[in-house]
Amino acid sequence: MSEKYKPAYPRMAQLKTADDLRNYLTKNDIDLPFDDTLLSPTESLFNRPISLNSGKTIGNSLCILPMEGWDGTLDGRPTDFTRNRWKKFAISGAKLLFGCEAVAVCHSGKANPNQLVMNDETFPDFVELRQLLLDEHTAAFGQTDDLVIGLQLTHSGRFCKPKSHKAFESKILYSHPFLNSKFGMEADYPTLTDDEIDRIIEQYVEAAVLAQKAGYDFVDIKHCHGYLGHEFLSAVSREGRYGGSFENRTRYLRNIVAGIREVAPGLGIGIRLSAFDMLPFKKGPAAVGVPETADQYPFAFGGNDNGLAPDLTETKAFLSLAQSLGIQLVCITGGSPYYNPHLMRPALFPPSDGYLPPEDPLLGVKRQIDVTNELKQAFPELVFIGSGYSYLQEWLPNVAQSVLRNGMADSVGFGRMVLSYPTMPADMLAGKSLVRNLICRTFSDCTTAPRNGLISGCYPLDTLYKKSPEAEQLKAIKESL
Repeated sequence: MSEKYKPAYPRMAQLKTADDLRNYLTKNDIDLPFDDTLLSPTESLFNRPISLNSGKTIGNSLCILPMEGWDGTLDGRPTDFTRNRWKKFAISGAKLLFGCEAVAVCHSGKANPNQLVMNDETFPDFVELRQLLLDEHTAAFGQTDDLVIGLQLTHSGRFCKPKSHKAFESKILYSHPFLNSKFGMEADYPTLTDDEIDRIIEQYVEAAVLAQKAGYDFVDIKHCHGYLGHEFLSAVSREGRYGGSFENRTRYLRNIVAGIREVAPGLGIGIRLSAFDMLPFKKGPAAVGVPETADQYPFAFGGNDNGLAPDLTETKAFLSLAQSLGIQLVCITGGSPYYNPHLMRPALFPPSDGYLPPEDPLLGVKRQIDVTNELKQAFPELVFIGSGYSYLQEWLPNVAQSVLRNGMADSVGFGRMVLSYPTMPADMLAGKSLVRNLICRTFSDCTTAPRNGLISGCYPLDTLYKKSPEAEQLKAIKESL
């Protein structure tokens, strides 16, 4: 699609000067925080450390966000592709690695057959991965005492595909009026029982114990992007101990945290949270995304009654609970890549199973920044990491500096950007000019590839992938669309 599609909005690379961007924002009424001039390294807010309640210090205000891997072995172990990706995290210069990668707590909870799994058999691999981070970071920057490393623990719930890149083996909490049919489930598709949920909680705790033994500073109890933790928050129609009331819908988190505190005392806990959600979107006229039609939509956690805008009332209640549980690290995102990807991953070029942007992607960037800011002001003692910055491309540092300068977040996160430009955070910290030919242009190949059973990586810019056999397969797939 990227080769045939003429974007409806200008490419960021066309906005070559600060005046170009500022004029565009003004003309289109997009109130995005932006600093024309970047501070020197000695004054830079990117170099500002963050003190945690645990006594640890994060050495700067840049973060690598956890991404889903598609390149492990079928038994959940890393491959050379995985290690290559983790090396990029290590040499990035960011001092907070928020989860590194989505790691399933059991094989049946994997989002794809090649996702990593944490269990007794794979435990040594995670010890080695962490040591790889330490060795590479030390070689690049000389010290790791201010490097904080997390491991994201996940169960993919509705989006489980443990044996096939195409066939879902969904584990759902309730029948969803749009998602059941969208992903091939009948209305009477079986839901997880409370006893089955109890066992998944035990698997989270078991994985957390192993993460602590492997040396990770914290685990991220994933509550985002439509996966199981996130689906609990919208399970308003579910009966039993894990659905209906807010208390029941957060029992999953509370029980996981209680289990970890009991058997892994001292292990930090963070949460990556879809702080807002909306109706599922689909291709409309001219393949542009449009929302499903519903007069009332109660399944958007952090969304209003019709599912068309954020409402952070329950989000704030959730964060109040998290804070009471001793959780300090919170990474904010929104929506799901499966049913409304423009909310969490603004881009001009959609993946193969997506839709053309229904809004200027800069509005998607602004929405995430605004939501994170509102939550930061409500919970000043929590450490908030922002997401959704990659679309800004050349102007990412200018927006990120303004966000930090105005106290709108504590740390700025990098996801797909580090696949193409792993040292962009280090360059920002050093006050260097960005390397333009390494900047992610949001072509979405890193999503289109795994959606079609290929390894995920930056095919346009990373030579490892660009010259791989998979690149030719991806090209053929895109030409057939």
